[in-house]
Amino acid sequence: MPAEDAERRPIVISEALHGLPYSKGLMAQSFMSTGMPPSRAYAVASAVETAIRESGESRISTVDLHELAVGILREKAGDVYADRFIRLAEVARRDRPLIVLIGGTTGVGKSTIATEVAHRLGITRIVSTDSIREVMRGIFSKDLMPAIYESSFNAWRGLRVPAPQGANPVIVGFREQTAVVTTGIKSLIGRSVVEGMSTVVEGIHIVPGYIDPDEFHDATVVQLIVTVDDEESHRSHFYIREVQTDGDRPFERYRANFDNIRLLGHYIEDLAREHGTPLVHSHQLDRTVAETLELIVNTAVAEEAELGRAAEQGSDRASQGSASDT
Repeated sequence: MPAEDAERRPIVISEALHGLPYSKGLMAQSFMSTGMPPSRAYAVASAVETAIRESGESRISTVDLHELAVGILREKAGDVYADRFIRLAEVARRDRPLIVLIGGTTGVGKSTIATEVAHRLGITRIVSTDSIREVMRGIFSKDLMPAIYESSFNAWRGLRVPAPQGANPVIVGFREQTAVVTTGIKSLIGRSVVEGMSTVVEGIHIVPGYIDPDEFHDATVVQLIVTVDDEESHRSHFYIREVQTDGDRPFERYRANFDNIRLLGHYIEDLAREHGTPLVHSHQLDRTVAETLELIVNTAVAEEAELGRAAEQGSDRASQGSASDT
């Protein structure tokens, strides 16, 4: 076959449904999930295609394609990207849905991190706890649940009874609001588990101690808290947010409530330490996303391995029981 015809001939992934053709774009996207820049990812994906064509084959199995991709990725991009690609593939092959819960006080970058993480994990469902609170507003009147009609840092204004003596009303109001919104969060997680749909939930109402990951037996639930240690860096996030939203989220409103926002952050972080929930320190976006992904992937892979060991032990006990019966 002439070289030009070989280059135009489609490469078919033989184990894919209906023999889907190899796509440089999809392969590059999977490489980008490791944090690789788009141009470099596309170059490596092109190298994978070239290697297949040079082999003289027009069909390749998914297993062989994965092994080839890992080898070329390791050669051209290094071990870090290759190992990360392998672990992400392990997570993608799981049968259990992955539920990622990203919490932290206002303005630490939860939404941005959640979007990046979901994209790299191939998760299409992203929900904010503020959206859940908004839905609940449409169901419950302000007279019935006043706490959900205020921002988290001003939820104390919705307290129906005064805060106990010595208690900080900002914390008391936030706890009351979080308790209400958590009901909606749990329902959302439960629905995602039933549908087998991996989901990322982000928001200030993801508070350690309010949701028990072990409650959802048919899913892997990973909870983490995002923090910004430096006050000035945290404050600057609100200015950037105002610019990016064309003033829809004004800097002045958050500046006026910055002390309450920081107070809630410290409260959530203290609960994270108490409950053993991981803290991710937000500095530079790419590094923060990489750390978050590493945490999620390691947790998911470790849980899958534990489930595998438990299944093997159960099978061994069953076999021993059958042998003793005979």
